[in-house]
Amino acid sequence: MSFKVLAINPGSTSTKVALYEDERPLFELTLRHSAEEIAKFANVAEQLPWRREIVLKALEEQHFDIRELSAVIGRGGLVKPIPAGAYEVNEALREDLIHAQMEHASNLGGLIADEIARMAGVKAYIADPVVVDEMDDVARISGLPQCPRRSIFHALNQKATARKHCEKNGCRYEESNFIVVHLGGGISVSAHCQGRVIDTNNALDGDGPVAPERAGTLPASELVKLCFSGEYTQKEIMKLLAGKGGMVAHLGMNSMMDVAKKAAEGDARCQLMLDALSYNVAKEVGAMATVMKGKVDAIILTGGIAHDKDVTAAIAERCSFIAPVVVYPGENELESLVMNALYVLRGTMEPRVYA
Repeated sequence: MSFKVLAINPGSTSTKVALYEDERPLFELTLRHSAEEIAKFANVAEQLPWRREIVLKALEEQHFDIRELSAVIGRGGLVKPIPAGAYEVNEALREDLIHAQMEHASNLGGLIADEIARMAGVKAYIADPVVVDEMDDVARISGLPQCPRRSIFHALNQKATARKHCEKNGCRYEESNFIVVHLGGGISVSAHCQGRVIDTNNALDGDGPVAPERAGTLPASELVKLCFSGEYTQKEIMKLLAGKGGMVAHLGMNSMMDVAKKAAEGDARCQLMLDALSYNVAKEVGAMATVMKGKVDAIILTGGIAHDKDVTAAIAERCSFIAPVVVYPGENELESLVMNALYVLRGTMEPRVYA
């Protein structure tokens, strides 16, 4: 029996949609939204009916009848910390997506999925939102009780890529130890220990390695001085940490392709920042190796920057003594969502209940 799954991934200026029949993509669409269209809404939650209709219209233009669907799955939002897995959208989840701890377009994923699933007469799910929290208690401790470490990372792509690696190599995710690195606008480095992410950096707020748009972990005293310099508001400081930090702060650009191009043309500053990114990532990988007491089966590099062979080679040069380094480039979020839905439909994964 085959299954047709619709995956929905809302972003700030687009809604990405994919229809799969089992593992085979039937089509993938990027539905773009102008700044003028977005500006009509007071907040993200108000965009729900509008984005839902855009998705439905796109499916109609593809001559697809939603009554053929087996399930609908959306990107998870900034709800409360939860264990990894696929969650059926219920009333509690809907409520927390509407009133999420932070406004973000990803909060609409499960809501759009739920409304379309109701129309199609099937179930709606989310899977592995960025707030997945499986950290060991010891990993939460920082030097100040007011500042606990938080698990916010690229859970969806990291978990799916680790499982893909296991399927390819005949091993079980729940019996393996991996360090998985998502290389994107933000960078997350995580210790996957027998199916649980026991430690990771808070990639949303800029913790961890230097990244295209993230400052990374900063010298504490220098950050305090910056905060009390009188030059910045709290909102501006937060933006420096996540959004205007990293490559943006040093080079005024967030495209790693542009940075790499300028470095290849002889720009020494761009080359230094490329080296710094690889160095920072490798150092974080080394830290995660100690978390797992050196018992690491593979170091997995994924995300958009993983397409850059020079960056991945530089990371591998510093880390390959720990474990083999393997590369799965791209973010693969739609495919990852679909795979989670298929696990549930095939009975190989029990859906979790959000409460």
